[in-house]
Amino acid sequence: MNALTRAVLSFWDSSIGKKILVAGTGIALLLFLPGHLIGNLLLFAGKDAINEYALWLHNLGHGGAVWIARLGLLAALGVHILLTIQLTVRNRAVQQKYSYPATAKASRSSRMMIWSGLTILAFIIYHISHFTVRIGNDYNGTAYMTSLPGHDGDVHNVHQMMIDGFSHTGNTVFYMIAITLLCSHLSHGFASVFQTLGLRSRKNEALIMRAGWAYALLLWVGFLSIPTAILFFGYGRG
Repeated sequence: MNALTRAVLSFWDSSIGKKILVAGTGIALLLFLPGHLIGNLLLFAGKDAINEYALWLHNLGHGGAVWIARLGLLAALGVHILLTIQLTVRNRAVQQKYSYPATAKASRSSRMMIWSGLTILAFIIYHISHFTVRIGNDYNGTAYMTSLPGHDGDVHNVHQMMIDGFSHTGNTVFYMIAITLLCSHLSHGFASVFQTLGLRSRKNEALIMRAGWAYALLLWVGFLSIPTAILFFGYGRG
């Protein structure tokens, strides 16, 4: 085992290293979600707008870029959850040895983050299988092909797929619960990133907490606006 390998393994095994990796993967997810939301909100710009965006995305890097991004984000999420679990186990061992109230409080918070994180992971796997891999539905069928101005041949009708997907009550309720858990998770994780990187102090703590809640609230409203408009107000179903 060479020096570099030993250094990497030592960093991975240390609590500081795990916290830095949790923060780094958290930042990746924090940056991804606003972009994903903006793309989804093109649904309200009309059929051609979101279908054009979906076609551009799937042709980027000859179709490989989107899958590299998906696999990278899944890997980041997996590492994020794994290390969070490992840190919680360590914190619990310390808590049992030194029963300080502050440690107990942090442990309870971490446990809540783990369960919401696992629920979010289950939702992401389902979401990808539903809308991306399209398992258990006919979204790859000819009924979901359409024309697009300026393009030869038919393209996938992402607009209709989203309308039909969120017209199903069970899918939509699960989506809304998962998004709510995600945003609750983010409101805490946002502040935790600043704390881990040493950027949080007594002077800016309140500002960071408010920024975290505002960030989470904007995402919550944005993501839920789509299923709400479709299921409860009939957007695109007429």
